[in-house]
Parts: sequence; structure tokens; C-alpha cells
Amino acid sequence: MKNKEQYQSIGRILKENYRLYLAALVIVLIAELIGLKKFQIGSALIIIYPMLFAIVISVLLGPDIFRFFKERESKNASSLVLVAITPFMAKVGVLAGANLPKLVDVGPGLAFQELGHVGTIFLALPVALLLGIKKEAIGATSSTCRDKDYGLICHLYGANSPEARGALSIYIIGFLIGTIYIGFLASLVASMNIFHPLALAMASGVGSGVMMAAASSTLATIYPEYADQIVMLAGASDMLAAIVGIYFTLFISLPLTRKMYYWLEPRISPKHTRETKNMKVGS
Repeated sequence: MKNKEQYQSIGRILKENYRLYLAALVIVLIAELIGLKKFQIGSALIIIYPMLFAIVISVLLGPDIFRFFKERESKNASSLVLVAITPFMAKVGVLAGANLPKLVDVGPGLAFQELGHVGTIFLALPVALLLGIKKEAIGATSSTCRDKDYGLICHLYGANSPEARGALSIYIIGFLIGTIYIGFLASLVASMNIFHPLALAMASGVGSGVMMAAASSTLATIYPEYADQIVMLAGASDMLAAIVGIYFTLFISLPLTRKMYYWLEPRISPKHTRETKNMKVGS
């Protein structure tokens, strides 16, 4: 009897969540009608994707502002995240299989590039704990928190988990200010004349299409003679970084973040927020 109650019929699920599905369809249509927005700030090209508009509209309709959605609907929506993200994860797997020769050829370079993501752990995790953030810090600092990383965290911990909330927070912040930041960063590094334009193009691929587009567009504006090569290399680097990055997060950065969290949390978190004194590392 208990198992029957746990698995609801499709008809009942549709009846309970029909407002969510209809609202999601309308929000997506509105966001697509608004479309891609680009504007220039100095030499940096800022790109705002439709997904950002969809996120803003959804937040406004949530139970905390206009209250179109009820609290129960908001909780139900979080469980649908895995349904939406699963096709993307399957796409990453297909790309990995189709591009194995390329991965082998550029493996060492991408491995070193992924090692740079460890900086999010050693720099951001202690700061998050000092601010009193709990397990949300694991999801927020274990990776760059793009689509693939958020999907992985949701799969491992569940969409309602603190880890998933932390990853989602950085995912949204990445949309809000990440493109602006990386556009300016690309412009700043290019102005130093230290690296070759094509090396900067390779560095633009961090596993996020939004950030890659912002960085590569800025570089193409600065180096018009390399524009086509920059776009090509940045796109290839981004695709390969997304494939390698998900395994790097799964086997290296996420386990490392968990171990560091359980070791640092009792030592540097504000005393009134400590909750893991008796927990073993990796539990």
C-alpha cells in the first residue's frame, strides 16, 4: 500500500502540476521572444541569453514576490529539474563517445585547465564556511557550477538538497554577472599582451556556452585577424572542457570538497552554526 502511494499515476501528476507546465511553456515563449541581447562595454561584449529572462520571470512569479506559484508548487518544481537536465547529461555522454580521439590528443592541456577549477575549492570554500554557509558550500564551490555540474549535483544529492541549492545559486549568479566578468577578464588579459590570441581562445572554453561566447566574442573584437580561429578554438575547447569537467568534478573536485568541508567546518565556521563536530569525513 505504501509503495502504491509513493508512485502516483501520470494523470494525477499532471492534474497537480498543470499550472507549472503551462507557466513553464509561457515563460519559455516569452524568453525566446525577448531573444539574445548583446551590448558593448569598452572592448568587452556582454551577452544576455533568454534563459536569464526566464529565470527572472520565474523568480517574480514565485511564492516570495507575486505569489502566482504556491509553496507546494515551488517544491514540486524542484523535483522536475532532473527531468529537464537529463537530456543534456545524455548529450554530454554522446559527445564524449564521439570525440574520444580529440580528448586523447588534447588531454594533458585540458587536464591542466581543469586543475584551475580546484581554485574554487581552496579559495571559496573557506570563505563560505567563515560566512556560516553549511552544506550549500559543497555544491557551490566544488566546480564552476554550470549545466553539467548542476545536473551532476542534483543526480547525486537530489534537487532539494543543500548541495543542489548551493550549486543552483552559483549557476544563477553565473548568468547574472559571470558573462560580464569573463568578458572584462578576457579584455584585461588580452591588453597585457602576454599570451597568444589562440591560447586565450582555448582558455575561453570553461564548459559554459554562455561564458565561452562572451569571452570569445570579446577576443574576436580585439583580434579581428584571428576572429574565425578564436571562435572555432573556443567552441572546441568549451565542448571538450564540458566533457572532461564532469568526470573531473565527479572523481576529483567533489570528493575533495567534501573532505575539506568536514575537516574545515568544525574548525572555522562561526560557533553558533557548527553542526558536524561528530561527523566523520566523507560521511
